[in-house]
Amino acid sequence: MSRRLPLSLACWDYDRTEPLRDGRVQPEGVDLTYLSLPVEETFFRMARFHEFDAAEMSLSSYVLTLFRDAPFIAIPVFPSRSFRHNGIYVNASSGIEKPADLAGRVVGVPEYQVTAAVWIRGILADRHEVPTGAVRYRTGGVHSPGRVEKVRLDLPPGIEVEPIPADRTLADMLVTGEIDALYSPRTPRPFTEGRPEVRRLFPDPRTVEQEYFAETGIFPIMHVVALRRELYEARPWVARSLYDAFETARAQTSERMGETAAARYMLPWLYDEVERTRNLMGEDFWSYGLAANEVTLRTFLRYSHEQGLAERLLDPADLFAAETLESYVI
Repeated sequence: MSRRLPLSLACWDYDRTEPLRDGRVQPEGVDLTYLSLPVEETFFRMARFHEFDAAEMSLSSYVLTLFRDAPFIAIPVFPSRSFRHNGIYVNASSGIEKPADLAGRVVGVPEYQVTAAVWIRGILADRHEVPTGAVRYRTGGVHSPGRVEKVRLDLPPGIEVEPIPADRTLADMLVTGEIDALYSPRTPRPFTEGRPEVRRLFPDPRTVEQEYFAETGIFPIMHVVALRRELYEARPWVARSLYDAFETARAQTSERMGETAAARYMLPWLYDEVERTRNLMGEDFWSYGLAANEVTLRTFLRYSHEQGLAERLLDPADLFAAETLESYVI
């Protein structure tokens, strides 16, 4: 009989977690069941029902749970990161040509608290003189009606957030001009279909994002991995065991990414993309751990507080299991 701890992990099938999913990497002392689920499903089921022992979670949602009953504790593993200038879409007839034109407009967001929207609002306030309260927000599903906030909001006066009608979607309302813009982590279908009514605010977002990284050193973190706190408190060793396994899987993927003997992915110039990215961002551009990500996390926590989400300004170390923040030295 196995004495390894049975543990369920809900996480999408990223390249950097594939060694965990297929069993090449096994957390010490753990018999891992890897559930590969769409991120929205994982977030909903973990936040609402605490279904999994560990799960990928929205960074923003996780931060907000720390001010409620704190049912989770995170490890400094970041399975999803993404620049977000590319996630600002506008109605082509809205007259919005530059970020400052967003002031006074009606903007859709899937939920006010989603991590991508926190980053976008923070970047617009810091770098483009568009304060959070200068925009009126409308929440709902991007492609399916009926989406609601996963966590309760208690926003300060001056920030207007209202749901769209229960039978409508943000993508459709962007096409019709009922909303002027959309901040979305998921590309709206009208844009991928080439509808002329929808375009990106930044026509060349990659250039803007590269300039942003060069100036700030920030590669925005979207998701963390969180454990149910009751499991962690009963077996604190699990946090470090999982962290080490995620790190091993990430390192293996990073090493294989530049392989040129055969094309692992259906991208003919992947080798060039890898070289370009490493030249700009450094060899270890997708790092885990607190030390290498403190500036990024501190910036996000400031945004969350400034936007009326986090009740107080947290320190990055407040987010993670203490066992994952230090290592022994021989």
